[in-house]
Amino acid sequence: MAKTLQRTAAFTALAKALMSGARGGTPISKRLAALPRMLKATAKGQYDGGLRVAMMAAATAYVVSPIDFIPEAFLLVAGLADDAVMITWLAGSVLAETERFLEWEKERDRVVVI
Repeated sequence: MAKTLQRTAAFTALAKALMSGARGGTPISKRLAALPRMLKATAKGQYDGGLRVAMMAAATAYVVSPIDFIPEAFLLVAGLADDAVMITWLAGSVLAETERFLEWEKERDRVVVI
């Protein structure tokens, strides 16, 4: 039951992020181009996305980890299912977080310091 909920949440996050781009939201290319700026602002402590960026980094490490190849070697398709869910969640999270970052940049640029 928990795995089904995780899969549903992952696909829902990805679908929402993709749909917002299709409905006149920020294009995916601009979101991906904002990724290095987001990482830099997070590292400097200017942007509050540290925990979310850490979770995305952990998900990336999980997917590319050589240790993860062991279950895939024995379980074949079932072993790849967890990677598919993780990649889906990661894609949705990256798109959603970069959208949030772009909104933060707009707000930051609007602030006038006296």
